[in-house]
Amino acid sequence: MAVLAGLGAGVRIAALLRRDTGDTGLRAQMLAQIDAMRAEQGQLAGRLGQLAENQQRTQGELARTMTEQLGQVSKNMAENLTATREKTAKSLGDLGERLSLIDKAQQEITALSSQVVELQHILDNKQARGAFGEAQLNDIVTDGLPESAYAFQHSLSNGKRADCLIRLPNPPGPVVVDSKFPLEAFQKLRMAEDDAQTRAALTQMKNDTLKHAQDIASKYIISGETADAALMFLPSESIFSELHLRLPDVVDKCRGLRVYPVSPNTMSLTLNTVRAIMRDVKMRQQAGLIQKEVESLLVDVTRIDERIAKLRGHFDLAGKDIEQIETSSRKISSRGEKITSLEVETPQEADAPDLLAGERD
Repeated sequence: MAVLAGLGAGVRIAALLRRDTGDTGLRAQMLAQIDAMRAEQGQLAGRLGQLAENQQRTQGELARTMTEQLGQVSKNMAENLTATREKTAKSLGDLGERLSLIDKAQQEITALSSQVVELQHILDNKQARGAFGEAQLNDIVTDGLPESAYAFQHSLSNGKRADCLIRLPNPPGPVVVDSKFPLEAFQKLRMAEDDAQTRAALTQMKNDTLKHAQDIASKYIISGETADAALMFLPSESIFSELHLRLPDVVDKCRGLRVYPVSPNTMSLTLNTVRAIMRDVKMRQQAGLIQKEVESLLVDVTRIDERIAKLRGHFDLAGKDIEQIETSSRKISSRGEKITSLEVETPQEADAPDLLAGERD
């Protein structure tokens, strides 16, 4: 803008010079101003050159700074991209593992669903449901008792066949366990939508349970052959809980018939008691055997005492014999010393008294 102003002033001065050529003083003044303006233009041109140089140097520094910053940004972006790629790869790996676990879980859920469907089919069939309860009872008893302590499908003297017979010693004697599964009434109880349906389901459960208990009492409690009580095995903890919570009077009536309902958990606890009873009986049997052995041991100890006394008598006789032998030995030693102390006789001493003869006497 200053350059343009200077050029405008120069144009105006040149125009004045063309109009006023007759005034020499004014002309000289004008020329002086032109020179001054030229000097100012030179200074301005120098300043413009310095400004251009400064601008060029600033642009170079700016370019270098931009290059450095772009390089750092590129490096940071490369590092970030590498880290992001690694994290993404790791995340994808973890995601793959989780997907494989989810797939495995889905397969297990599918298999479990099929098993649940199969179990539902089993429970819907009354005969298959009974076999399911017997199989569960079989597993619990097999895991809880030694093989000699039970028998499955045992025939009694009345021709009835018990699901399981636990061989307990008298008293109480063998205990029969029969598996029952009153599922229909329980399902109706779960599906009841009002109080009337609930009461009807509870009534059916009560009647079914009491009928099972009466059947067990009449078939599997035989005087002189079995214990005076039996167990009714319910293969469902839910049914067992509902029976005790909602129908405690039914449980009391079952106990009055000497039939005791048990669930899988309480059956396991009962088997623990059975094992304790068997261990106690075995310990009592072993105690009798130990007592007999101790008695025999005491007889042997008495015999040993007698034989030791006899041996001591022999030792006493031997001691006396040894003392007599020692006395004879001392006498022989004394005579030997006397013999060795005598001098051999000379001819002058031939008529000497026979000392030896005296000694022999």
